[in-house]
Amino acid sequence: MTEAGAGGQELFPILTSADLPAAVAFYRDLLGGTLDYQFPETGDPEFVTVRFPAGQVGLGRQEEPGVLTNDRVTLWVYVADCDGALDRLRAAGTVPVLAEPADQPWGERMAVVLDPDGNRVIVASR
Repeated sequence: MTEAGAGGQELFPILTSADLPAAVAFYRDLLGGTLDYQFPETGDPEFVTVRFPAGQVGLGRQEEPGVLTNDRVTLWVYVADCDGALDRLRAAGTVPVLAEPADQPWGERMAVVLDPDGNRVIVASR
């Protein structure tokens, strides 16, 4: 992943697909993006980032769409402090929290909330 912009914040969309190789081929091979990141690093990826000159898109493997949220499209927001951001969201009193802040195996800390329209938003810090 790339370094966050000014202020330590960065936003990028994440799309999920039951056929991740086809999604990668579309964004990389047909639209001209560059594979920038893969997790796990070896073997079949569960998540990749495809970079373009002025942005990036995350692509994740997901066999079936979720039933509680619109989870085929996710926004990922990098913040300086995941726990602090979640505290502010929780204090607003109207933000559903789907996952509490937790350290991830790739080295970031993340939480999951819903925006006012029910879209999944991952709030993360490096």
